[in-house]
Amino acid sequence: MERVRVSWALGDHEIEYRWLLGEAPRDRLLVFLHEGLGSVSLWRDFPERLCQALGIQGLVFSRWGYGASSPRRPEERWGPDFMHRQALDFLPAFFQALGLEPGRERLWLYGHSDGGSIALIYAAYHPEGLEGLILAAPHVLVEEVTVASIRKAREAYLEGDLRLRLARHHRDPDSAFFGWCDAWLDPAFRTWDIRHLLPRVGVPILAIQGYEDEYGTMLQIEEIARLAPKVELVKLSRCGHSPHRDQPEAVIQAVARFFRAQGGFQE
Repeated sequence: MERVRVSWALGDHEIEYRWLLGEAPRDRLLVFLHEGLGSVSLWRDFPERLCQALGIQGLVFSRWGYGASSPRRPEERWGPDFMHRQALDFLPAFFQALGLEPGRERLWLYGHSDGGSIALIYAAYHPEGLEGLILAAPHVLVEEVTVASIRKAREAYLEGDLRLRLARHHRDPDSAFFGWCDAWLDPAFRTWDIRHLLPRVGVPILAIQGYEDEYGTMLQIEEIARLAPKVELVKLSRCGHSPHRDQPEAVIQAVARFFRAQGGFQE
């Protein structure tokens, strides 16, 4: 695992990251954006398997406050704009710290949950060098089912074993959990909505949603298909909020078909 110091709007932070499939050409790069409680280690082997299937390099990292990256200070609170800050302030600074130049490297973003929302926001404002998005269980508006499930997660963290389980993947589990939980449960967050940005996302989008997702309904990806110009939907049975864990083979096959259709690789 490697680390890089990123200076951005909210300070200087050490960010853990890992390159995948380093022997592949760097002309295309698949960047993985994790969920609201995710980290490099919580992806497990899925990113490497997907990059191998596509034959391209990958990049996984833990955002500020997660994994082995710099933790959020206890007094710091993330506001309803925290995903915009990640997309518009942090990501460009992170790419610059790694020496990446969108345009020289043709980027694909794989965003899961909050990471999918961050990918959409980034694409709306930074189309240069971006070739496509893969979105798994993304959020474009706040649903009651999402808020209710986050409340249950808070109970499990305070009273159950969720904190212990997250401690295996986060240097400071309180940083990761309360940064995410407190932002989503803030009453001001109920009006969060990024649907107005979707018509600006001109790159092809593959949006994946599970029927058993406890954090969102099909409305999320159906709104993306309604408002963004180039969208393909994949709806998976026997799949909850983490398609890459619940249906990894189906996700890899769908992404490979989509990538091929966009000229990503040849048979």
